[in-house]
Order: sequence, then structure tokens, then C-alpha cells
Amino acid sequence: MRFSLLLAISLIAAPALAQSPTRADSAGRDLTLQEALALAARFNPSLRQVANDIRGANAAVRAAYGAFLPSVDAALSSEFQQGGRQIFSGASLGASSDAMQSSYRLGVNYRLSAATFINPALQKASREGVEADITGVESVIRSNVAQQYLNVLAADARADLQDTLLIAAEAQVVLAKAREIVGSGTELDVRRAEVARGQIQVQQIRERNQVDIEKLRLFQEMGIDPRTDVNLSTVFAVEPLSLELDRLLALAREQNPVLLATRQRERVAELGVKRQRGEYMPTLTMSTGLAGYTYEYTNPDFLVQQAQGQVVSQQAACVEREQRFAAAGLPSQLAGCGSVVFTDAQAAALRQQNNQFPFGFTSSPRSISATLSVPVFDGFARGLRRQEAVAASDDARHAVRARELAVTTDVTAAYLTLQTAVRTVSLQERNASMARDEMKLSQDRYRIGMAGFIDLTQSRDAFERAESARITAIYDYHKAFAALESAVGRPLR
Repeated sequence: MRFSLLLAISLIAAPALAQSPTRADSAGRDLTLQEALALAARFNPSLRQVANDIRGANAAVRAAYGAFLPSVDAALSSEFQQGGRQIFSGASLGASSDAMQSSYRLGVNYRLSAATFINPALQKASREGVEADITGVESVIRSNVAQQYLNVLAADARADLQDTLLIAAEAQVVLAKAREIVGSGTELDVRRAEVARGQIQVQQIRERNQVDIEKLRLFQEMGIDPRTDVNLSTVFAVEPLSLELDRLLALAREQNPVLLATRQRERVAELGVKRQRGEYMPTLTMSTGLAGYTYEYTNPDFLVQQAQGQVVSQQAACVEREQRFAAAGLPSQLAGCGSVVFTDAQAAALRQQNNQFPFGFTSSPRSISATLSVPVFDGFARGLRRQEAVAASDDARHAVRARELAVTTDVTAAYLTLQTAVRTVSLQERNASMARDEMKLSQDRYRIGMAGFIDLTQSRDAFERAESARITAIYDYHKAFAALESAVGRPLR
């Protein structure tokens, strides 16, 4: 485009073109569309937030399978009890020594119900739904990045058009001054040419600013810090789509990520109904464990003193009994009462027996229990939860149908828009070609004095409108193609 226009203007004012400012290609790193999409998949914060949900989904699957394993809990406790007497049920209990006690318990519990068998499939389906959601967000991000990439290219093309128009305006100023010098033009033509050049310069600044703004938005969609030394290098061709509408609809029904996620939620809802039905089934619960305890008096001689008191009482009872036998004339073994004594070895054994706290545990008797519970009536709460699950399943089924209709509509509309865009590009390219020829003819006529400056300005404005419309049509086609890819849910080129 620029080459054709430069060739036309060179016939009018070659020296002016030699001095006309042209935009040098900015040196910088090239960024293709595929690279932009890869960066967005890696750094876009919205996508990263959704991708983190897979961690919880994986943990839920592990927990569902972990329900088949028994649960194990451990407990360790200690207690200090002050000595003294307490009255319990009319009886005086207690001891005159402080005591310390500790205990441990290692429990094993196992619970098995219908939900235990359903939850793994339910959580796996939920995880697949999360994966489908991530794919759906990736598709949206791809579409947004592609659309913004095209916005940058379109803005850059419009800025290039203003560069071309500025070159033409510079040449027209030179030619108007030359005609004024030879007397075939007026100062008014020169002023008009300079005003037109100034307006184009203003528009050129605005278009270049718009390019920078669109690049900022592109980097925002990608999720990275903006850079000013990046050139977009992907070139898109305008060509008719090779796939028919029926094939596109079939692909969308099979691969559209939002539709797949909706179907997955329907499956999750169906499994939720099965889980609620499982609440009417019995539940088996088993438990066992190990336990032990310690009990130690803080006074190590407390048990010794008790034992000594018991020995003294036994000796007194023995003497009293034998004396009664002797008084009754019965054989007496009073001397044998002296054998009831408390030895140092017994005292040491009692002290050793008392030395338990905190880890000298005495094992408790083991036990195993099993319970089979059958739900009978819970105030219609189970029925309420079941009906809610059935309603959620119905809602999910209707949501799938609604999404299928939406996908069909979106794909069909995007396909028709793309077909219209192809025809529009062809027409706008023809219009731009004719406007370019008209401007060249007006320039030739103005150069030889057969047309006025107003005719030249009108032809240039017509060329600007036609060329701008051509640029818009081209990038509308590419945006329509990107919208069709988003509706289908997969790249088409």
C-alpha cells in the first residue's frame, strides 16, 4: 500500500519525498501470537487462580479413597489430685497423700457406609469438572489474548496509514508552494495544504498513542509487565474457512470446554443423588485400641505406712483370737502371732510399686466393638436432602441443554459473521484500490493545473476512509475467526 502511494507521489514531487520523514522500524524483540498465548497460559493471574483449584480436587479424591482406611487417634493425659477426704454417695473417699496419674490411649476406628463407596467416583468427577473449568478459562484467556493481539495489529496498521498520509500531505505542501511560485496556485492553497498536514500529524500522534495503549492491554491479558521494545510479528492471511458449519458444530459439541464442564457438573449432581440415597443404607462401625494408666502417691511411704498399719492390725487380731482360745481352754498358738511382721523387703516392693508416674503404665484390658446401625427416622431430613440432590441434578441437566443451545447459537453466529467478513474484505479492498487510483488521478490533474486543491483534498479524504475501512474489515475478519475458534473451543488454523 505504502509503496503504491509513494510511487504515485514521486511523480509529483520527488525532491519533497526525499526529505519527508518516515517512521523507522523500531528495533526490538519479535512476539508471535503463539508466544503470547504461551506466556498468558503461564502468567495470567486469573488462570493461575483457577488452576490452583486442582490441588483441592486432588486432595478430595485422596480423602475419598482414604475413607476405606481406619482412622487412628492417640491421646496422652496427666492429672494431679490433692490428698484429702471427699464425700461421694454418703461414703468418705480419698487419701491423705497427694497423687499423680497419667494415661494413654491409642484408638483405631473404622466406619463403612454406602457413601464410602460412592465418594471416590463423586470426587473424581468433581476433579474432572475442575479440570474442565481450567480448560474453559484457558480458552477464554486464549480468545482474549488473540483478540487483543489483533487490536494491536489493527492500531499499528492505522498508524501506518497516517504515516503514509503524512508523506502525501508533505508532498502536497511542496507542490502547492511550487505552484504558487510559478503563478498557477495561490497562497490559500498553500495554507490549506499546511493545515491538512497538521491535522494528519495530530491524527498520527493519536494513532501511535493508541498502539501503545493496546500493547499495554495485551501485556495485561498476558499477565506480565509491559515492554516498549516488542514488535508483533505474526502475519494473518484472509482466506475462506475450509470447514463446513455442520463439522464446526460437531467439533464444538465434542470439545467446547464450557460445555464439557457443564456436562461434568451434571455427572457430579447425579452421583450426589446416589450418595443421598445411600443414607438409607446401614452403617458399620468398628473400634478397638490400646490403653494404659499410672497412679503414684507423691509420698513414697504412704503405701508402706498403710501396709504397716494393716500388719499391726493383723497382729492385734491374732493375739486377741488366741487369748480367747486360751481362756476357753482350747489350744492356743499365741507364739505364732509373732510371725506376722512387715519386712524391709515388703516396704521396698511397695515403694517400687508406687513409682509409676509418668510412664510406668499398667495396660488396660483390650476390647473390640462392632456396631451396625440402621437409620429409621430422622424427622424427614434425609428426604429433604435427597429431594435437594434430585433438584440439583435436574438443574444440571437443564444447564447442559441450555449450554448446548448457546454453543450452537454462538458457533453459527460466528460462522455467519466470518463468511460476511470474507466478503466484506473483498469489497473493501476493491473500494480502497479504486480510491487509490482516484487519488493518483487527482494528484496528476492537480500537478498539471486541471484540478483544484479542494478536489485533491477530497480524493485524499476518500482514500483515507476507504483504506481505513479496508484495515477495519481485515481485522474484523481475524477477530471473527478468533471468535469462531473460541465458540468451537479449539484452534482452527
